[in-house]
Amino acid sequence: MNTYTFKDGSQKDLLNFSGTVPVKYAGNSYNIPVRLWILDSHPFAPPICFLKPTANMGIAVGKHVDARGRIYLPYLQNWSHPKSTLTGLIKEMIAKFEEELPLYSLSSSDAARQSELLSYIAKITEGETDMKSRSKTGRKNEGCFDKITVVGAGDLGIACVLAVAAKDVADKVVLLDLSEGAAKGGTMDLEIFAVPNVEISKDFSASADSKVVVLTVNSLGNAQTYLDVIQSNVDLFRGIIPAVSHYSQNAVLLVASHPVEVMAFVSWKLSSFPKSRVIGVGANLDSERFRYILTNLLKTEVLAKDAWVIGEQGEDKVPSWTSCNVAANQTEAVAAHNSREKVANRAMEVLKGKGQRSWSVGLSVADLVDSILKDKRKVHSVSTLAKGCCNINSEVFLSLPCILGSSGVIEMVRLEEDPLVQDKMQSSAGSIHDLQQQLKL
Repeated sequence: MNTYTFKDGSQKDLLNFSGTVPVKYAGNSYNIPVRLWILDSHPFAPPICFLKPTANMGIAVGKHVDARGRIYLPYLQNWSHPKSTLTGLIKEMIAKFEEELPLYSLSSSDAARQSELLSYIAKITEGETDMKSRSKTGRKNEGCFDKITVVGAGDLGIACVLAVAAKDVADKVVLLDLSEGAAKGGTMDLEIFAVPNVEISKDFSASADSKVVVLTVNSLGNAQTYLDVIQSNVDLFRGIIPAVSHYSQNAVLLVASHPVEVMAFVSWKLSSFPKSRVIGVGANLDSERFRYILTNLLKTEVLAKDAWVIGEQGEDKVPSWTSCNVAANQTEAVAAHNSREKVANRAMEVLKGKGQRSWSVGLSVADLVDSILKDKRKVHSVSTLAKGCCNINSEVFLSLPCILGSSGVIEMVRLEEDPLVQDKMQSSAGSIHDLQQQLKL
């Protein structure tokens, strides 16, 4: 056991292994010294790996090793319990080092300079870094520091980062890039143009103490069926959720991965977080568009105030209301209901033509993050555990109007009773539950 210091300066005593791996290169045999740090979230999260060169060895910086001796391998990036193991990791380490040797012999003069570098690396990997004494001038108290993590550096992940940065919602945004290899495309551009308060990392430890963790990753496997696609996402989440939950135990998990209802359920089960702190982006974007259409295109501002889109994302979403105008008698009530239904149908037709682009979902995510971090107690239509609502008896996530604050869902807003809406919600719940039953968690 030794003390490991993470990038944010936090420290933890971790189990670690030091030793050598045998490598054959250019007809010669070498023993490459390495150290593997085992996280508390093992075996769900991969170990942190470093070279451990002696004073007469220099680090050959390459695609698998950085200047500090940190080791990066596809096996680590694609780590998934239970198929990923330490034995498998060492086998790939040997294979990759035989393609590109990570160390080289130093001359006597270089060896002296190398000893200084090794001293620095030892501080990093044994917990004596100067990060402990770093200045906190200008920062908020740690308890008030609003940090969020976005998991996934695809188009949606980058859109979320840019939207949060543009709205100045958080003090710091960490983008966890879990893709293989060096930074590509958007992540490279974020580094080039140095977006303020944004850190790009491949380390789960960089997400430590986030107040909100936004999940945007989707598997790009070669699945043949819809169920295979979802199972592939589930397998991906099995390596992610325990790790982010470990580093941010009080965070709100905000799920934007597809299908959002199922992946919110999966996140809830894998994290063991209370249901209030696991939510999906759900129909927040559709609801805001729906209300905008009612107000600005159909000029029915009074109706828009209580209008929501609920249910599941896609064609099965439905309009609903959280209150109704009090009518003098039953005839007037029926007339008002019919009139409102016609307006809602027109608005939903307009809504169908508005696709959900990455940047528009990113803006919606920033809107939700803002309400959570600032404890706004604002109502949003988000995916939440719907059991007990609309006579739903199964554990499924569906979009419902909820009051959001720093602890996630504070309260579910009561919907107007409408038999047609309830039937559609129950139908969605049934199909989602059937799908969940076929998944291997």
